[in-house]
This record gives sequence, C-alpha cells and structure tokens, in this order.
Amino acid sequence: MQNTWHRRDFLRQSLVVAVSGGFTMSAAAEERRGRYENLRTDDYLGPVQVETRLESEPAFTEGPAVDRQGRVYFTNIPQSKILRWHPESRSLETFREDSQEANGLMFDREGRLLACEGESGRLVRIDVETDETTVLANRYAGLPLAPPNDLCWDQQGRIYFSSRPSGFKGPETTNANAVYRWDPDGSLHQILAEPEVHMPNGLVLSPDETTFYLVEAHPDANRHRDIRAYDLQADGSVRNGRVLIDFYPGRSGDGMCIDEEGNLYIAAGLHRLRDTSETLETRPGIHVVSPRGELLAFRETPEDTITNCTFGGEDLCTLYITCGSLLLSLRTAIAGKPSYRPLAS
Repeated sequence: MQNTWHRRDFLRQSLVVAVSGGFTMSAAAEERRGRYENLRTDDYLGPVQVETRLESEPAFTEGPAVDRQGRVYFTNIPQSKILRWHPESRSLETFREDSQEANGLMFDREGRLLACEGESGRLVRIDVETDETTVLANRYAGLPLAPPNDLCWDQQGRIYFSSRPSGFKGPETTNANAVYRWDPDGSLHQILAEPEVHMPNGLVLSPDETTFYLVEAHPDANRHRDIRAYDLQADGSVRNGRVLIDFYPGRSGDGMCIDEEGNLYIAAGLHRLRDTSETLETRPGIHVVSPRGELLAFRETPEDTITNCTFGGEDLCTLYITCGSLLLSLRTAIAGKPSYRPLAS
C-alpha cells in the first residue's frame, strides 16, 4: 500500500516540460522522483507520534535538543521562547521567555545549552540550572554577525555554527551567509562563506569527526539546495567540498542529525508551495541518507513546515522532530551519535 501511494503522489506532483508539442521529463528529474521508490523505511524508522502541539499562535518550532535527563528543549521562534517537554509526565513548560528568537539548540559535553539567537545575532551558552548566559560570539572582523542559525560541536570543544540573513535588517555584516568555528580560547574563525556557500543551515560532524556535513537551503532559483560534505581537518578547517545529495528544485533540508553509523537524518520538503521558487519535488519529512549519498528511508511528517530533528531517549533511538506547531517523535533502528547525550552533571 505504501509503495502504491508513493507512485500516485509522484504522478500528482510531477513537473513536466513541453518539448516539440509533447511532454517529457529530464533524466535528472526522473532520477530524483525515483529516489522515493523501493526504500527500506521500516528498517530504519518507526511510525510518527505527536508528542505535543503548541496551541498558541504564532507557532514555528525549531532547534530540538535533549538533556541528560531526557527532557526535550525546543524553540518557538515567533514568540521568542525556549520550551521544555517532559516525555515521562507529558508536560510542557516555558524554559526561557524572551529568547532573542533562538533557533538552533544543542547541549555541549558538560550539559550546558548552546543557543543560536537570531534577534541578537549571538551564539550563547546557558546554564540550565542557574539560567546564567555567556555570550560566546556576536561579531566577526569588527562587524555584527548575521543571525546564527544552527550548530554542532567536536571533541575538542570547538563549536561550528551557520549564520545567514533570513530577513535580517541590521547593519552591514561581513559575509552574511557563512559558517564559523568558535574555539575554546574564545577566537572565532570563518571557515566557509559566500560565494562558496549560498545559504547555510543545519550542520553535523560524522562520528569519527573526519567529515563535516552542511545543509544548503537557498529558496531562490539556481541556488544551492543540497547537502554538502567536506573533509574536516585536524585544525577545524574544511576542504574538498562536494554535493552529497541534491534536493533542487524542491525544498532542501533545514536541520539534520546523524546516527552512530554515519547516516544523516534530514528534515526536508514541503506539503504545499510557498512564495519561493521551491517545488514539491522534495517530499516533507525525515530523509535518511547514507554517507555515500543514498536515500535509505523516508517518513512523512504531518504538518508544514518540518524544521529540525535530534536524537534522545535512554538508548538514543528516539528521534525528536520539530514541525510547524508540533513536537513529534519516532523510533529509530540505529542509535544517534553518542555525543547527543551530554555528560552527567
């Protein structure tokens, strides 16, 4: 039944080009549509469950991160809040008001919450017990950062984060679309920037920390909408960029996470068109992609717009997903990378 639905969906959403009075489909487009056929979704992903729904408006959830106790932190950007979900009691509370429109979140090794503040243009570190906030980065080369968007860290304690305008109305910035690395000595380094990258978003490191993965998600025509892989050097720089999987002309990924075997779990796609050049060719949901760029599994999510995901649960086999007004979850056959669980405090 599932495969039959896939074929019908492809026929309904097919985009064709007129050629010599008839219609044809490019080989590349045909290949992209075929990527959803014959997947092994049930071998990787369980069914989608709704954890909680935000009833207040507006609601646009992002940035899930799970602490050592299994509590799920996520953001509601338009209301500038960081929320906290308790899976055991199934209760939701506000962790932080006036979050400066925090977007991506992640816990560091010591269990402190790292946050990308879109409104203030800051990367910050929050002690969840005391609410003490430390500003790690807010300027580069003497100019303000464009809004930080998403982040990850390595075993040396270095933090990598994307920075992009997304409607930013502030003063002139240096390389508004860029990726930075914050080092524990407090220094900030730009490792990727325009024109090499067009609009960086989610980013993760492979389990052995030799590969740096980056979502490119520019909504305009003829811009990057793909997942890129780079060789991560010992000094934290990157080189040898290449496209792992291309989502163009559909909506690219937004956020992503990675399992202990190196497979990427990418939140991508749209249910309906929006005011961009993006098509519906990328289906809305979680895409599991191998380190070789092969789409292994796909599970659709129920509401626009899917934004991000992370691993949690005692066995790191629960994938938490932010999607519109929803916090979702599903079970995975492979556990997340161990660094998704911070050390005990």
